[in-house]
Amino acid sequence: MNNSFIFRKNKKFSSFEKLLRIPFWLSSISILVFIYDFGFQRQPNELEYLFLVYIVTIIAGCFSLIGRYILKATRPRLKSLPFDLILLVLLLCMIIQYCGITSIELPIFLQNSFWLYFATAAVFLREFSALNLSFKRTIVNPVQLFIFSFLFIIVIGTFLLMLPNATYSRISFLDALFTSTSAVCVTGLTVQDTATYFTEFGQIIIIFLIQIGGLGIMTFASYFSYFFRGSSTYENQIMLHEMTDTEKMAEVFGTLKRIILITFIVEATGALIIYECVGKSLIMFQSDRIFFSIFHAISAFCNAGFSTLTNNLYDPALRYNYSMQMTIALLVILGGIGFPILFNLLRFIALKLKFWFLKIIGKKPAKTAPWIINLNTRIVLNTTLLLLLVGTILFFVLEYHNTLYEHSFGGKLAISFFSAVTPRTAGFNVVNVSALHISTLLITILLMWIGASPASTGGGIKTSSIAVAWLNILSIIRGKQRVEAFKREISPVSIHRAFAVIFLSIFVIFLSIFFVSIFETDKGILNIAVECISAFGTVGLSTGITLHLCGASKIVLILTMFVGRINMLTILIAFFKKSSTWVGRYPSESILIN
Repeated sequence: MNNSFIFRKNKKFSSFEKLLRIPFWLSSISILVFIYDFGFQRQPNELEYLFLVYIVTIIAGCFSLIGRYILKATRPRLKSLPFDLILLVLLLCMIIQYCGITSIELPIFLQNSFWLYFATAAVFLREFSALNLSFKRTIVNPVQLFIFSFLFIIVIGTFLLMLPNATYSRISFLDALFTSTSAVCVTGLTVQDTATYFTEFGQIIIIFLIQIGGLGIMTFASYFSYFFRGSSTYENQIMLHEMTDTEKMAEVFGTLKRIILITFIVEATGALIIYECVGKSLIMFQSDRIFFSIFHAISAFCNAGFSTLTNNLYDPALRYNYSMQMTIALLVILGGIGFPILFNLLRFIALKLKFWFLKIIGKKPAKTAPWIINLNTRIVLNTTLLLLLVGTILFFVLEYHNTLYEHSFGGKLAISFFSAVTPRTAGFNVVNVSALHISTLLITILLMWIGASPASTGGGIKTSSIAVAWLNILSIIRGKQRVEAFKREISPVSIHRAFAVIFLSIFVIFLSIFFVSIFETDKGILNIAVECISAFGTVGLSTGITLHLCGASKIVLILTMFVGRINMLTILIAFFKKSSTWVGRYPSESILIN
C-alpha cells in the first residue's frame, strides 16, 4: 500500500515537473519572437500576434512561479523568494495593463512597452535558471566547455548582427563574424564604424556580447542556475572550481556571486560618473546620454574599447574632457587588474577598517593573519604600477611636441596616463594613433603584448607572466637556484607556465603578422604588427588599416583575437591528452644554452 502510494506520488510529481517546463519552452519561443520583433521590419497585422506571444508567456510565467512553491520538492530556496515576488508583481502588472481584466490604472512609467519586453526576458531567465543543467566530464572537460561557450556566443552574435534592423545597410557574414568576435573577445577592432553603421539595436547587441564575453557565459548561467535551484551537482561544482580557479570548491558559487556583484556595481558607478561628465553639447537627449554612459562603462570595465563615437574618445567634443578620460581609465584598470586581486584588496581594506573601528571605540582588535595580501596580488600590483608609471612618463616625453601639443600641461599628463592605461587591452584612444612617433608605437606594442592581469576581463600574456619571467632572469644572473619574491618562493609550475605562455604568444603573433603581410603588401610592416598584436592582446588600437583589410586578413585577425582571448596554452591543454602520472624520474643532463 505504501509503495503504491509512493509510486503514484512520484508519478504525479514527474507530471507536474513536466508541466513546469512548458513556460520555459514558451519563453524560449518568445525570445525568438523578440528577435524577430526588433530585428526585422514587421507588418502591421503581425504586431497583434507578437503581442499575444508575450502575454501568453507572461501568464505562463505567473503560473510557473506560483506552481514551484506549491510542491515542496520544487520549492526554490528562501534566497530567491524576494526576486520571485518582485517578478510576480511585475508580471501581474503587465497582465493588468495589457489584458484589460480590471479598471486599475498603473503608474505612467509602468505603461511603457519596455516593461513588457523586460518581463518576457525575465521569465526566460527564471525558467532557464530552473533547468537542471549538468555536464559530463567524459564528454567535455572544463577547458573545452570554456572554449565552446565562447564559440557559441560568437556564432549567436554573428547572426544577430546580420539582422536587417541591426545595421543601416546590409552587413556581410565575414564583417558580422569579425565584429562579433571582436566584441565577445573584448578586443575593439572594427571593420565597420560602430557609430554610423550599426543602429541602436545593433549597438545593444554589441554591448550585450561585450558583457557576456568579458565575464563569460558560464559565469552567468552557472550562478543564476545555482541561485534559483539552490543546488548543483558535484560534477558541475568540480568543473566550475577548475574554471574559476578558486582555492576551495565550497567557494565556487560565492566567487561567482562576487564577480557578478562587483561587475555591476563598478559599471553602474562608472555609468553615473560618465553621465555627469558628458554634457548636452555632445548628446542632447537624456535617453541617448544614458545609453552612451552605460555603453562606455561596460566597454571600459570589460576592456573592450568599443565606442559609439566615430573617432572613439578622440572626438573633438571629448578630446579635452579629462574627467571622463580618467573615469574610463579607472574602469579599465579595475576590469584589467583581475577579480582575485580585487577580492584580496577588498578583504585587506575590510580588515583594516575593522581594526581602526575597534581601536577608535577602545576595544582591543583581534590578531589578524600576517599574510593578508598574497604573493599574486603583490606581484600584479607592483607590475601594474610600474607599467603605468613608465608608460606615462615615456608617452609624455616622446609625444610632448607631437600629439600632446594641443593640450595644457595638466592635459598632457592626463592624456599620457590614459594612453599608458588603454594599450593594456582596453583600446580607447584620445590621440591619433597613426600620428604617433615610431618609438611611441613600439612602447604601445610592448604594453599591448603584456596586457592585463590573470582572471580579468583583459588579454595579453598577463602581468604575472612577464613578472615571473623577469624574476627568473634575475635569479639566474644572481646565481640563485630558486625564484623568490616578497619572502616567498615562486613554484616551478608557475615559472614553466609563464615561459610557455610567452613563447606561444610570440609564435601566434609571428604567424599572424606573417600571413597578414602576405595578403596586405601595401600596408607596411609596422602597421600590420600593431594590428596583429592589438588583436592578440585583445586591445583594439589601430593605425587605421582595419577598415581596409581584405577578407583573408580579417579571418587571420578573427583567429588571432580568439586565440588571444582564450590563450594558446589553454587551447592546447584542452585538446591534448594528459600523460599518465609516473613516480619515477630519468637521469638529468644539462643542455648547452647560449
